[in-house]
Amino acid sequence: MGLEKGRGATHNHESARFNLPAHEADGDWLDALESIDGPLPRRRTEVTIEHPRTIITRNASPDIGFDRSINAYRGCEHGCIYCFARPSHAYHDLSPGLDFETRLFAKPDAAALLRTELGKRNYTVAPIAMGTNTDPYQPIEKDWGITRQILEVLVETRHPTFITTKSDRILRDIDLLSDLARDNLVAVMISVTSLDPQVARTLEPRAPHPQKRLEAIAQLAEAGIPVTANMSPIIPAINDHEIERIVARVAMAGARDCNYILVRLPHEVAPLFRAWLDAHHPDRAAKVMAIINDMRGGRDNDPAFGSRMRGQGVWADLIRTRFRRARRQAGFGDDRLTLRTDLFCPPQGAQIRLL
Repeated sequence: MGLEKGRGATHNHESARFNLPAHEADGDWLDALESIDGPLPRRRTEVTIEHPRTIITRNASPDIGFDRSINAYRGCEHGCIYCFARPSHAYHDLSPGLDFETRLFAKPDAAALLRTELGKRNYTVAPIAMGTNTDPYQPIEKDWGITRQILEVLVETRHPTFITTKSDRILRDIDLLSDLARDNLVAVMISVTSLDPQVARTLEPRAPHPQKRLEAIAQLAEAGIPVTANMSPIIPAINDHEIERIVARVAMAGARDCNYILVRLPHEVAPLFRAWLDAHHPDRAAKVMAIINDMRGGRDNDPAFGSRMRGQGVWADLIRTRFRRARRQAGFGDDRLTLRTDLFCPPQGAQIRLL
């Protein structure tokens, strides 16, 4: 199985969960053709326009601190091999493998839909999360600008938002973020998975360099925008040795806190991750999976609420202890940021609410 330069998945893993046809993956037959005809052009990113009827997604998960989110895009060009959102591509009869990072969907109506939903009489205010499924600042945001359009609506309506990204492209919207931050209406989380460029390049092939993420933390903090860091995910025997160093570096950059998530391998992510290990770390692939299985109750993934985020067993306890100690040494406290909800004003033209 050949590796596709600049992509995370080593192949197009098909899914049978949504009646997808089982057929040989593109990467496999491309390898065969290359052996006859020579190298073929690299897989290009394709973007399809999607017109959803609504843009705010609701959830009732006890594991996360928000009940609503917006995703401007489906799929993510960053190509993070561990991404738990990969299986969602199967809903479109596409592969959670290479298709997830090359066949993307954009929602240009997102801002207009948001204005409509925020203007409804029965709308109640709570922070909207962005970046929960795919990165709002992945490379195609440069051309589509959908995330910025969403932010403009949030600025207009004084609506609180949490943003998670691993891209320094967020700095292009620092004007809007600064506006929201003045009223305590925004918090940003930057994901820093590794400080080693080689590790980052294979784990997250099209995400910005780790140093750019540290610089983004510093610039956001300097602009008065609350920014935290997230080591997401921690993968045993791949990046867990960097825990202390990452926590110290993000603290130096100006992050107000640092958290972590253990690697999760739901559905098709598990075989994709195993293939990635075999391609990039064959010397330790068995060890990595053995530790992951130990943390997940003997399985590749634990889907249960609560334990799916924390893990279990000796390895999970060790990582938790190390991380807590690193946070204390870096000077992080236990204060939690709470965004304001009392400044919300429905979009101009929306029906006046009855008080």
